[in-house]
Amino acid sequence: MEKSCTLLIHFDKGTPAIANEIKEALEGNDVPAKVDAMKKAIMLLLNGETLPQLFITIVRYVLPSEDHTIQKLLLLYLEIIDKTDAKGRVLPEMILICQNLRNNLQHPNEYIRGVTLRFLCRLNETEIIEPLIPSVLQNLQHRHPYIRRNAILAVMAIYKLPQGEQLLVDAPEMIEKVLSTEQDPSAKRNAFLMLFTCDQDRAINYLLTHVDRVSEWGELLQMVVLELIRKVCRTNKGEKGKYIKIIISLLNAPSTAVIYECAGTLVSLSSAPTAIRAAANTYSQLLLSQSDNNVKLIVLDRLNELRSSHRDIMVDLIMDVLRALNSPNLDIRRKTLDIVLELITPRNINEVVLMLKKEVVKTQSGELEKNGEYRQMLIQAIHSCAIKFPEVASTVVHLLMDFLGDSNVASAIDVIIFVREIIEMNPKLRVSIITRLLDNFYQIRAARVCTCALWIIGEYCQSLSEVENGIATIKQCLGELPFFSVSEEGEDTDSSKKVQQQASSTTVSSRRPAVLADGTYATQSAASETAFSPPTIVQGTLTSGNLRSLLLTGDFFLGAVVACTLTKLVLRLEEVQPSRVEVNKASSQALLIMVSMLQLGQSPVLPHPIDNDSFDRIVVCIRLLCNTGDNIRKIWLQSCRQSFVKMLSEKQLRESEELKAKAQISHAQPDDLIDFYHLKSRKGMSQLELEDEVQDDLKRATGEFVKEGDDANKLNRILQLTGFSDPVYAEAYVTVHHYDIVLDVTVINRTKETLQNLCLELATMGDLKLVERPQNYTLAPESSKQIKANIKVSSTETGVIFGNIVYETSNVLERTVVVLNDIHIDIMDYISPAVCTDAAFRTMWAEFEWENKVAVNTVIQDEKEFLDHIIKSTNMKCLTAPSALDGDCGFLAANLYAKSVFGEDALVNVSIEKQTDGKLSGYIRIRSKTQGIALSLGDKITLKQKGGS
Repeated sequence: MEKSCTLLIHFDKGTPAIANEIKEALEGNDVPAKVDAMKKAIMLLLNGETLPQLFITIVRYVLPSEDHTIQKLLLLYLEIIDKTDAKGRVLPEMILICQNLRNNLQHPNEYIRGVTLRFLCRLNETEIIEPLIPSVLQNLQHRHPYIRRNAILAVMAIYKLPQGEQLLVDAPEMIEKVLSTEQDPSAKRNAFLMLFTCDQDRAINYLLTHVDRVSEWGELLQMVVLELIRKVCRTNKGEKGKYIKIIISLLNAPSTAVIYECAGTLVSLSSAPTAIRAAANTYSQLLLSQSDNNVKLIVLDRLNELRSSHRDIMVDLIMDVLRALNSPNLDIRRKTLDIVLELITPRNINEVVLMLKKEVVKTQSGELEKNGEYRQMLIQAIHSCAIKFPEVASTVVHLLMDFLGDSNVASAIDVIIFVREIIEMNPKLRVSIITRLLDNFYQIRAARVCTCALWIIGEYCQSLSEVENGIATIKQCLGELPFFSVSEEGEDTDSSKKVQQQASSTTVSSRRPAVLADGTYATQSAASETAFSPPTIVQGTLTSGNLRSLLLTGDFFLGAVVACTLTKLVLRLEEVQPSRVEVNKASSQALLIMVSMLQLGQSPVLPHPIDNDSFDRIVVCIRLLCNTGDNIRKIWLQSCRQSFVKMLSEKQLRESEELKAKAQISHAQPDDLIDFYHLKSRKGMSQLELEDEVQDDLKRATGEFVKEGDDANKLNRILQLTGFSDPVYAEAYVTVHHYDIVLDVTVINRTKETLQNLCLELATMGDLKLVERPQNYTLAPESSKQIKANIKVSSTETGVIFGNIVYETSNVLERTVVVLNDIHIDIMDYISPAVCTDAAFRTMWAEFEWENKVAVNTVIQDEKEFLDHIIKSTNMKCLTAPSALDGDCGFLAANLYAKSVFGEDALVNVSIEKQTDGKLSGYIRIRSKTQGIALSLGDKITLKQKGGS
């Protein structure tokens, strides 16, 4: 069994000190050498050495020392050594120690007395403590407060011993007298704590007697008072009315720690609107007054808890919470925005959006390095506000469009996605948004932003002027054609001059055919061939825009989007432009641009040629402009928009389903008691108590007091630890709650004998830590005992708990050991389904370094059935929209996401294909920031994917 000690220090046992060397140093007169020797001895004892030969030496040469450091180390040494024998009796040599402790308790030096009294708090041997009690009680009246406060703690520790009440019969009464006369805040706090711990009724009586002076007490004492109130009100809810008055009076205390505890106590004891509002106001004040970022984050967590349970009250404080955005810390700003977005209503949306707009403007003028990331958060928040309340979109969309050319690409992407949704949801804003987008298009520098902006231009340019402006903007941003040139050595000429020079330089004597980039034939002479230098890129003039520079980097996906946008604009121009000449002119210009992009893609001027997908897409656009049918026109001009509208509706549907899932569903049972508030007696009840009664009745009527979970689920979590033929039968009910695992073990004595010193010995493997070891019990024949064991979890990793039950019987001298079955803690207890955006998923996928790749090996033959089985087995959320999984093509790809209770993200990508023989093949890839969750989730999937339960 491990020994408990208050001293934890690191010690390298590589070169341990020899006991003889320590003994020689202790016997000498050199004080620093004695101090060093005592430290070595203590460290050796803490690491398992016994050193019995040092005890007499320490008694002879260390006990008489007057040095304070040596005396402190001596007390640490006495705390560590064994003071009893194997049978639990105190060793006879401890009498020498007892005499020294009595002398120290009467020592003229206050420090010696104080540390000795603190040492007595950690002694459990009654035989050593009993002769020291008179000296301890004398120190309660000492003139120095340091000694008095430690003497009170010593009295409390002695009284809490198994035989303490016999040793100090009148200790509570004595401490109450001390409390009434004590002036030192710390000593007063210790005295009240002693009454609270050992005689709760006396503490309550003292508190209610001095209820008017509680606000004048010191911070330490007020904290203990709050702890007492919480304990009393949990056991006796009927009396909380008179204690809540004390809590509300303490809300005006000068100590921020007391104010914070008051708010937390109010929320835990009362659900009355007045109490919740007072607690919320207190948290808001702390949020704005405290400079420590950790304090702000903790307060925001408390406000978020209030938001989830008392949203109507928190709505009124939304502007106070928003003021926390003044903090430069991004985590604080992110939490603040998350809370605010859940509190917006039609009544406050305009104020919130105005505040967010001001913050966006601030990010332009400031020079902070995180401004780009903060701006992205603000844009996402405004986006959410506009989706919930479309009427505010007109006030923000034009401001945000100024950030389309933001150097922070993620921020610009958020803006263009926001614009794309708003332009569909708000038809009245389409004309102004298109005009602003065409004006600002040249500022865009990111390819992903360009592709989205081009899609908007192609879909929402409806009138003649908009279509013409759209084509003109794209042409201007592409610059002059062609994108590359073949120039003679020493000359810099344009494309038309090169063609003329090529034609004039060809000779009849040496002609041969050549295939040009567009697939046509031409002739050239060998002389001219040798005179030309390799083709070079034409960067264009200063007026050339962003599209050209992006194309010249080899981004042909963007080129395909340009081709599609031009095709849509030309097709729409045919509908709105009566002049056929203008339509043909626009069509020919679009075809020239597309052919030039294909030439650039197939030329050697770029390191990588055009990819097949982009090439095919541009060729389709060329063919479409050359020969257009009505069905094709309908697909290009209508079906794309319809697909986008369907995507938006599915997104809104998913969000509404998530809100419904978050909402608490509670129902009252048919036989539940309902109290009628208006028929109750109101005599002697404050307004706060009346409100509390109403809230309790509402909760009872809606079934909120009904405990969650049913008996069937509990029975499924019972694990058998021993066999039915073992003399001791044991089974455990495992409860996993966030960072804690509670094992409720039922032990049954199946023999006819009394089992003595029965002990449940447990050990853990993985990131599990046993908090405390269960004590020994005596079990009567055929009786049972409930033993609880608490285990702390530090990470999302599958852990194992193993151990045995050890007991003694009167007939057998040796101890009997019953080995228990292992308890495997499942990763599914730690993770829960969560939601994130596609962009956030891709970002995390790129950042996370741990990946576990699991090959698909299953008897399931349907792709969707297999995906549903994986989702159910891993307790994850499918981020891929249902519409994207529709159809029967033999392929399926989906993204799954979950979060652990420790805030870790778990990402899963399922990619499967149906083979010709009907079997499924593919891979399931798991990524996470930590190794444990990736490996544990991979093992779970490997175990479950075959279709087992």
